[in-house]
Amino acid sequence: MYNKESKITSGAMLVIGSLLSLSNTANATNAADVETPKFWIDAGQKSLTDADNTVNNKKTAKNVILFVGDGMGISTITASRIFEGQQKAGNRGGEENSLSFEQFPHVALSKTYSVNQQTSDSAPTMAAMMTGVKTNDGELSVGASVVRQEKDAAVIDANKTITLLEQAELKGLSTGIVTTARLTHATPAACYAHTSERNWESDADILKDVPTGATVKDIASQLVNFNVGNGLEVALGGGRSYFMPNTMADPEDTTKKGLRKDGVDLTAQWQAKYKNSAFVYDKAGWDKIDVKNTDHLLGLFESTNHMEYEADRARDTGGEPSLTEMTEKAIQILSKNKKGYFLMVEGGRIDHAHHAGNAYRALTETVELSNAVRKAVQMTDSAANDTLIIVTADHSHTFTIAGYPQRGNPILGLVTSPGKTTPDLAADGKPYATLSYANGGGYRGGTVAAPTSRPTLTASATIAPTTSVPASADLSILDTMHPNFMQEAAVPMAYGAETHAAEDVGIFAKGPRAYLFHGVQEQSYIYQVMAKALGIKPTVYSK
Repeated sequence: MYNKESKITSGAMLVIGSLLSLSNTANATNAADVETPKFWIDAGQKSLTDADNTVNNKKTAKNVILFVGDGMGISTITASRIFEGQQKAGNRGGEENSLSFEQFPHVALSKTYSVNQQTSDSAPTMAAMMTGVKTNDGELSVGASVVRQEKDAAVIDANKTITLLEQAELKGLSTGIVTTARLTHATPAACYAHTSERNWESDADILKDVPTGATVKDIASQLVNFNVGNGLEVALGGGRSYFMPNTMADPEDTTKKGLRKDGVDLTAQWQAKYKNSAFVYDKAGWDKIDVKNTDHLLGLFESTNHMEYEADRARDTGGEPSLTEMTEKAIQILSKNKKGYFLMVEGGRIDHAHHAGNAYRALTETVELSNAVRKAVQMTDSAANDTLIIVTADHSHTFTIAGYPQRGNPILGLVTSPGKTTPDLAADGKPYATLSYANGGGYRGGTVAAPTSRPTLTASATIAPTTSVPASADLSILDTMHPNFMQEAAVPMAYGAETHAAEDVGIFAKGPRAYLFHGVQEQSYIYQVMAKALGIKPTVYSK
């Protein structure tokens, strides 16, 4: 779900021009020379043979890894596939490319509505996946009878729905959460926290909404005081200030302080609570982690916000690991448990880039999620075939791929139809981009009182390196290939925030019981498959 911190806030960025040097011919093999009629028949036969030889794995899973691309709808997957493909040498246009998880043998669709909304936010959608129970928007792993911002801890406790992560801990498995968002944000929080308000990430947030009488616990404290089993083994993401008191300077950005008003340093509490534990906040600390001697790892890589976008990560002051690097280290720590593990990995900033109307970063984030999935597959692909890997999304966005662009047309570029060398024109006589949003900050039509005509967009073949970027995606940038370009939007929205969308999202799976994903399912069904794979009996309430 959008909040004011979802805008692009990188201070600086270096863009390698060759990455975006996408044209119809550069680095591409002529598709017509390769894709003969025989090519398509042979390719179809291979796919048919592969499908015919697929064997349903009915084993009990030792491990389950759930990847969630926050806001990763089908159009995002398609555009990211092309985006990645057009950066590869010898591509035939990019359309033929596949992201790592698109090659999984089992695919289904997930219905993402919540109990009270057609178009949901991340709280009830992730709660549905983790508990098997749909709930109301803004609420985390509680029944739908709970009123939003319910302040009584007894009511929350009586209605909290048990999560798969909690059940995995009770089974003796190790558990981990990896995200590029704040660790207290809705998607990761639904794994371990139970609350009536997703925005109550620290005690200060609760006091802001409920000045007196609240007994509910904030999300950050629920993470550190997670006392199911032997506690979380791995928790990696952003949002350091939610774990630190407002009297303590941030260890990386000393101009900032924590947010907590209760005086508690939860990072210190984590280290005191667990033996062989560690807390890291920058790349230097990250690189020093000895996975063999670390059993409980807390990593918080940004102060008040989410982690950097992948496109901007290299210029972070303290340095941050990539989603792939975090996934790798999490698996290394969790796999020490001979009983197995459950790991949730979120590509959280796909969603934030979409809210900001910035396709470049949304696609870059999706490609990085695909890289993390590939790493997980490499680390778990053994003869035992004992790891169920699922890749899905919590919801979609109003992101669309439009027009009739020719094969190999730059996915970030202007629509140019086959046989043309100049862009197609809309009814207003001006070019339009392939990618756009139904609503959001990219609206360029002015206001009712002061309407303006749509500006003339351009598309450079190469983007020169830049040394700085604006505070957010910039409407003054009209080059659709620029990393900070805001795709055009049909409807203006308050605060410039593009919204979620309600269409079904994909589920991609491989490993034990992956064959149970088929057809169109309720989002809560994902929990059922994970529980079945691990040999866990579904339970409604945790008490």
